[in-house]
Amino acid sequence: MRTSSKNILGGKAKSTIVGLSAILLATTAAPAFAQDEEAASTSAFTISGNAAVTTDYRFRGVAQSGGDVAIQGGIDIGHESGFYIGTWGSSINFAGGTEIDIYGGWSGELASGISADVGLLYYFYPDAGGVGGGATDFFEPYASLSATIGPVEATVGAAYSWSGQSALANQDNIYLYTDLSAGIPNTPLTINGHLGYSDGNSFLSTLQGTDNNYVDWSVGVDYAITENLTLGVAYTDTDDSPAQKDFTDSAFIFTLGVSF
Repeated sequence: MRTSSKNILGGKAKSTIVGLSAILLATTAAPAFAQDEEAASTSAFTISGNAAVTTDYRFRGVAQSGGDVAIQGGIDIGHESGFYIGTWGSSINFAGGTEIDIYGGWSGELASGISADVGLLYYFYPDAGGVGGGATDFFEPYASLSATIGPVEATVGAAYSWSGQSALANQDNIYLYTDLSAGIPNTPLTINGHLGYSDGNSFLSTLQGTDNNYVDWSVGVDYAITENLTLGVAYTDTDDSPAQKDFTDSAFIFTLGVSF
């Protein structure tokens, strides 16, 4: 999932110490990136990246790392026209232990205070059969609209995966969601809320026996330690019943992330 958006490398989840070391290294390298950005200010292209360690990788309310720590990171290349390409990855506990998301699209302002983001995302599990060779890989077009309403930034979006892809048990799959975020004035805190609805099948629901149609939600707070380093905590849950431990049960998720 796009987490440079969609929050979101390697086989099994590595230790928290390794993840923190990677983040500290990225933080140390930030001034060099700043100099590079300054030197490239006349370029039509921009490059940005992110890295994180999280106590559990949850995607649309469903645990992808089995309740274990996950190491994540990504990079984006954007053009002044609004077009972009990027990739993001995370450690997981199925399909060989690695998820890589590859995506491209366009984002930009449609009117004052209103912006759009449309694109195509490919979920790739390199250790589960190779490109197009596994029953896990699939494509997903996505689109969203965002608006600023006073101190609140609101986003509504949808993602659709068509039938014929084996990872989705040859069924259509649609995901609808709303995100809200608001910074608390004169503090480094941002409050976040998310509500999503999934309709369709997937290889995860087939393997785990979860509901094909379910609602997920989360509420959380991000603390900006520095301009680039953020600590977040979120409570997430689904209406899947009965909830399965380390899969669809409620959980508090802690994430330390850096952007550069």
